[in-house]
Amino acid sequence: MTVCTQRFIMKNITLSADETLIEAARREAARRGQSLNELIRAYMEELAGSRPPDAEFERLRELSGLAVGRRRGWRFNRDEIHDRS
Repeated sequence: MTVCTQRFIMKNITLSADETLIEAARREAARRGQSLNELIRAYMEELAGSRPPDAEFERLRELSGLAVGRRRGWRFNRDEIHDRS
């Protein structure tokens, strides 16, 4: 039996951006419970198409949690939908 293990070599990069942009991005990352580094790495993985499917699912869950609209218990009522008065 052959066991394959995949090793990833992490490499540092340097980004230049406006200080106010960096601080705003740090606040957003913190709001999402991530570091700016994690947020940028996830974006790069998405950009490169190398995110695993479970990461895509987590991203969808994260985005759905950020949605502004809330039903607050409201449900469709069939009679209201078809009421033509």
